[in-house]
Amino acid sequence: MISVIIADDQALVRAGFRMILDETGDIEVAGEAGDGIEVLSVVDRTRPDVVLMDVRMPGIDGIEATRRLRSGRTADTAPHVIILTTFDLDEYVYEGLRAGASGFLLKDTLAADLVAAVRVVAAGQGVASPTVTRRLIAHFTGTAPRPPDPPRLQSLTARERDVLQLLAEGLSNQEIARRLLVGEGTVKTHVHRILGKLELRDRVQAAIYAHQSGII
Repeated sequence: MISVIIADDQALVRAGFRMILDETGDIEVAGEAGDGIEVLSVVDRTRPDVVLMDVRMPGIDGIEATRRLRSGRTADTAPHVIILTTFDLDEYVYEGLRAGASGFLLKDTLAADLVAAVRVVAAGQGVASPTVTRRLIAHFTGTAPRPPDPPRLQSLTARERDVLQLLAEGLSNQEIARRLLVGEGTVKTHVHRILGKLELRDRVQAAIYAHQSGII
């Protein structure tokens, strides 16, 4: 079972997420928190695999709570964090990434996408809704300098560069597979190798790396 904590200051939001997750057969909601301080104590008590973390909460915000959860803990004890964001909270996405978040979802995401995201992040991978990814990329495209092609990027094959470029544009593995006329399993293999060669944690970091290195 995948253990999840829901952290949001709105009880109705927590109830909605709980209802969605309780309908699965492999995810259980181990607890809830209504503010940033409470989520720290709930995590220490329940040791969840994943935390669904709202950004704006009383006490400390979700970014600081994420930072505290991810620092001072080993990889085995630190939960994976999915930041819940809305269009007017885009400025928090990069800070969440720096704080150690593994994923970003819009609050109005589809139930199936929420469940899939929890499973993916619990498995140690990163996830972001295409909208969040594209808006995050747009921010970096407009503000970040384009350094020279780094040596690690040169280790990628031509096909891996193609996959990285499409990933950085916010495409899912399924969409990349259709674009390149290959199987989805092949795309997953390419993504795994890209992350390994570039020494990155997840596809969100890969998207940012692609724009900062000028591959887009």
